[in-house]
Amino acid sequence: MKIAVVTDSTAYLSPEEAAANNIHVVPIPVTLDGQTYREGVDISTSDFYEKMANSSSFPSTSQTPIGQLMEVYQGLADDGYEAVISIHLTRAITGYLDTVEQLAEQMKDIIKIVPIDSHLTVKMMGYLALEAAKLANEGDDLDDIVKKVKEYRDTFNNVFVVDDLQNLVRGGRLSNASAFVGSILKIKPLLTMHTPTHAIEAFEKVRSMKKAKLRCEQIFDEDIAKLDYPVRAMVIHADVPEEGQKWLDKLQEDHPDISFELSYFGPVIGAHLGKGALALAWMQDTTKKPLA
Repeated sequence: MKIAVVTDSTAYLSPEEAAANNIHVVPIPVTLDGQTYREGVDISTSDFYEKMANSSSFPSTSQTPIGQLMEVYQGLADDGYEAVISIHLTRAITGYLDTVEQLAEQMKDIIKIVPIDSHLTVKMMGYLALEAAKLANEGDDLDDIVKKVKEYRDTFNNVFVVDDLQNLVRGGRLSNASAFVGSILKIKPLLTMHTPTHAIEAFEKVRSMKKAKLRCEQIFDEDIAKLDYPVRAMVIHADVPEEGQKWLDKLQEDHPDISFELSYFGPVIGAHLGKGALALAWMQDTTKKPLA
């Protein structure tokens, strides 16, 4: 069976990564000051943050038009693909998966579409797409790929801190906002999507960014000490690459056996987190222990 892999632009794969692994990336729209841009197509990440800093309104995001998604799947069918593994950002913060599931039913006689909820977003989701593409290229059957991708997804963990809660609160993406709104300007809340519902939740209040990062490191250390598989990790930043790299360097020094990389929050996710957010994410290192 010829199997394609589709994801959306919040996977933040580089064009080279997507092309080399034959991953089809569907852009998500972001609107700023009345102008709508396709993430990764019409606006770069740096340009977005610059425009947001000078914007007179709060940025908003929307779903990829259903017609555009349909064109992607139809094009894959026309190219001879029999199935599509379509991996997208968590249902807890968007209805994107609902649209994909709707199309899967509508197009079932044209191509088999298998929607997968990543339970997260950003480059973590990108790794799910990369793994699915690798398995498809190696000739694994569809059911086996889906099973392995979901097992891989279960190894992911994350903790992050935003410089300002305002964007998350205004955008309605913080599930337990009421517990934190009263002290928005005084704290650096720790957040995670590693929750039963995979929604963004704040779980702890810290008084400074420095202390927040130290607490993230402590959580990371405590978690990996319990794991029976090797991990890879990443630092993710919202338009603060120097700060992100500095943190990564410290983490790499503390954990020389772990592979770290620097990634970023692009326009769609940055619209809700705001400039200055930092995240630490980790998952099974499949280069050291492949998925069984």
